[in-house]
Amino acid sequence: MDQFITFGIVGLSTAAIYAIIGSGLVLTYTTTGVFNFAHGGAGMLAAFMYWQLTKGWGMPVWLALVICLLVLAPLFGLLVELIVRPVARLGEAERLVVTVALLSGFIASARWIWNPNLPRSLDEFFRNTKAVHIGSATLTWHQIITMLVAVAVAIGLRILLFNTRTGAEMRATVDDRALAGMNGADPVRANKIAWILGTQLAALGGILIAPKVSMDAQQLALLIVSAYAAAVFGRMKSLPMTFFGAIVVGCTESYLQGYLPQNEYLPGLRLAAPAILLLLVLLLFPHNRLKGKGERLGKVPLPSMVGTMYFALGTIIFGVILATVLNEASLITYGPIFSLGIVALSYVPLAGFAGQISLCQLSFAGIGAVVWAHVGDSGQVWALLVVMAVSAVVGAIVALPALRLSGVYLALGTVAFAFILDRWIFTLPNFELFGINFAFFEQGSVEVVGPDIFGYQPDSSKEMMILAAIVLGLATIGIAALRRSRFGRRLIASRDSEAAYATLGGNLLISRVLVFAFSAGIAGLGGAVYGMQQRSVTPEQFNLVAGLPLFLIAVVAGLGSVGTGFASGFMLTGPIFAMQSLAHWTHNLAALLPGLAGVGMGSNPDGVNTHFRNDWTPLLRSPIALPGALVTIAAGWLLKLNDVINGWTFLFGALVICMILQRWALNRANAAAAAPKSPEDLIPVEWWGIKRPFREEDKEVLARGIAGS
Repeated sequence: MDQFITFGIVGLSTAAIYAIIGSGLVLTYTTTGVFNFAHGGAGMLAAFMYWQLTKGWGMPVWLALVICLLVLAPLFGLLVELIVRPVARLGEAERLVVTVALLSGFIASARWIWNPNLPRSLDEFFRNTKAVHIGSATLTWHQIITMLVAVAVAIGLRILLFNTRTGAEMRATVDDRALAGMNGADPVRANKIAWILGTQLAALGGILIAPKVSMDAQQLALLIVSAYAAAVFGRMKSLPMTFFGAIVVGCTESYLQGYLPQNEYLPGLRLAAPAILLLLVLLLFPHNRLKGKGERLGKVPLPSMVGTMYFALGTIIFGVILATVLNEASLITYGPIFSLGIVALSYVPLAGFAGQISLCQLSFAGIGAVVWAHVGDSGQVWALLVVMAVSAVVGAIVALPALRLSGVYLALGTVAFAFILDRWIFTLPNFELFGINFAFFEQGSVEVVGPDIFGYQPDSSKEMMILAAIVLGLATIGIAALRRSRFGRRLIASRDSEAAYATLGGNLLISRVLVFAFSAGIAGLGGAVYGMQQRSVTPEQFNLVAGLPLFLIAVVAGLGSVGTGFASGFMLTGPIFAMQSLAHWTHNLAALLPGLAGVGMGSNPDGVNTHFRNDWTPLLRSPIALPGALVTIAAGWLLKLNDVINGWTFLFGALVICMILQRWALNRANAAAAAPKSPEDLIPVEWWGIKRPFREEDKEVLARGIAGS
């Protein structure tokens, strides 16, 4: 009984922290409509700043608390509100990606400022004061303060929301933003107050929990998963239920720590317990299955198959050129351009076409790498089909609970799935189930070999890069074919309005399972190819935090574009490593780039691929500029192969020449567009085929017009 009380006290004190953090999360979500994935990151930064002020600079505790909670946290909240405001009018994926970008940027910034290799710790409040005893159980003053602060927060929020004019303004903004504005309320001011209060609560929770855990940026930021579960208990709108959910989560974690049997398979289960609870709560949470879409949705361009084949061919040629001009070290560094591009491409059908947000695509890639390592250990090509099949089955299993979820709830479900894999499944030792031996990452890593293609087994870095480029090219063609298919059009229709899609006879359940399975299969294939290039992979390469930059870059590139795979792989690998090669001191700055790109996407919600295609199409259609660019590249390549110039001189020279020719072709195209048009060109589209003959190219123009591309 004494042990039960002891673990109960620990659980309640932890629950108090989750309640504080979760209430801040609920406050910002209900007032602004933006789910703040960076909420835990703000708490993590506050904990590090508190450590810097007290331990680093020797400042008194009370002064450090005042600076952190009353100065830095409000300023930080206003900054976040300023960043998030432009995307409030966009779709759910775009709103989500900005806060994910903030989380990624916070973690990178903390690791930049505070060296992660140096150990740090914080003392509990009043740690030298005599503890209070309840029977044989001990209650420290840090635990007492934590619980009292949680009660004070609950009472304070109740008074603020229901007994003050500011609270009434905030609640009115939640109910009807436009109507509240017409009656004299200021929704922007209400949002600012919500962001300030939410950030202060995150900071308070971060400072209170930091003495209990390791001062690691990633670990502290991901503690938010427990607060997610508490917030979902409250359906993201009820503060009392959020506090109740926090008690359930905190006590569950504590009692699992005390009573779960000690064996080699269960330590990961304790770590994954908050994510499992989150998943269970999401499944039990009543959610409207059918809904219309009121927000602005991104465009889904319609690619032509001929253009896609040329693009795939260009991808393969680019892979061949890179493989022949880069040295061994650069091949290892830039090789993931194509394999991670395949994983990024898996976002296109799932998030781009179907509008389903997933943050666990890199986890599917990890499953693909593990399956290939064990099933294709001799390079059997057929094992790639097994890789895709197993990944697809896991994707379908993830989709089953996702049938009840959408939007931010679905994103939370995929976060929970990735978290469970990171903390538990990928760390399991070998085990046997139904007579089958399972082994994931046996000794912390797993060896991966290349495929055996009719007796030819590519093994060198050059061969593997070319193979990855070929696979990416083929996958791009497959995604384009899906976009033009009946199923692709159905996916887009379900994204535009689930209610309308169901009303017209569409089956949401089947389409969601299929697109999840298809997407997971592609991600698994990408993971297998990535593993072949790396030759040895670890769980850390496929964890939740490692997947965030890939998701960010894919959204920035444009989720609806089939070129997103190549663009994401290139942007994620090319500029970042190039910066580090040119100046080693930019290592930390380069880590911030994905986060900065995600934060800046509010000004370009359709992705950069659309602008890139519009700017470079004149070059591809020019009878002068295109041959000039090809001849220049071919000549430079020959010079490199004969060692007249080095690889980087060739690559940068070719890039400069192509950019000059592109600008020339674009200016000519703009001048041609500004020239007077013929009478036939001025005929409205609805009169085509009546007032002038219908042309073959008109079909493509109409298709693009309907697709909005």
